[in-house]
Amino acid sequence: MVPINKIALLTSGGDAPGLNACIRAVVRASIFHNIKVVGIRRGYEGLIDGDFFEMDSATVSNIIQRGGTIQKSSRSPRFKTSDGRESAYQQLKKEGIDAVVLIGGDGSFAGSKAFTSTYNIPWIGIPKTIDNDLTGTDSAIGFDTATNTAMEAIDKIRDTAESHNRIFFVEVMGRDAGFIAYETGINVGAEAICIPETENDVQHLFTVLEKGWGRKKSSLIVVVGEGNEAGGAFKISNDVKEKFPQYDVTVCILGYIQRGGSPSCSDRVLASKLGVAAIHALLNGEKNIMVGEIKGDIVYTPLEIVTKRYLEIDLARIELINILST
Repeated sequence: MVPINKIALLTSGGDAPGLNACIRAVVRASIFHNIKVVGIRRGYEGLIDGDFFEMDSATVSNIIQRGGTIQKSSRSPRFKTSDGRESAYQQLKKEGIDAVVLIGGDGSFAGSKAFTSTYNIPWIGIPKTIDNDLTGTDSAIGFDTATNTAMEAIDKIRDTAESHNRIFFVEVMGRDAGFIAYETGINVGAEAICIPETENDVQHLFTVLEKGWGRKKSSLIVVVGEGNEAGGAFKISNDVKEKFPQYDVTVCILGYIQRGGSPSCSDRVLASKLGVAAIHALLNGEKNIMVGEIKGDIVYTPLEIVTKRYLEIDLARIELINILST
């Protein structure tokens, strides 16, 4: 085992359910291996400012079920500069840090890549993003909870849609990756799903909606990914309203509700496994890698090749949507 005496831990970028569960796992795995942990508040901003605090078992007690992050988070324009990264390096050296564990997404990992290209302090990344848009892991921390939150919200929206014979266009998060929209759309029995990875055929959507009303459906749900090229839920709903003025059309933007809340069982387990795996990676001499899980196995991916990924659209996925919407 490689001697690691003291690590720094930070959460960076947008929050996601399961961050606290991962923080807990990193701290307790470190304590188990006699490693001291210094927490960094406010992500890269706190790293630059030296906003550090000691963490022990009591620090992470009773947080596994909590959303958000006890360490706070931020997005840091300063860390994108060489002066900002130099200040961060000096803070780490002053504190006697042997390695850094970062829980973040693609933007946060871009910062760690820039840092490690200049400074010789090992970093281990742990993937968290509700968008699930990172290579090197089947699922990122937060995705499962976000999808379940969207599903529960749309189930409730369906009740209102049924009561009023409405078409609901529900926009979910995901930026330009359609994982949440696709998984949620299947889970709620949506009549149509509009995702960023496809060229959405508005005429086909018209046909699907006409067919639904022709079968006297009392409600129709269309799930729209926020990065959808057709223009988002408001734009698409306006196109439908213009084509079918007789329809009662309503838009609901779920927004940041998907980021919060108590993490699901799957996210708690994933966060715990990856948190422990990050410490094991350091002790095994790994550096500048991201720990992930693929088909149940812990895998290491060099940070320099971790990239953004998109939902793969194949005939099977399209056929599944078409069959279930009939």
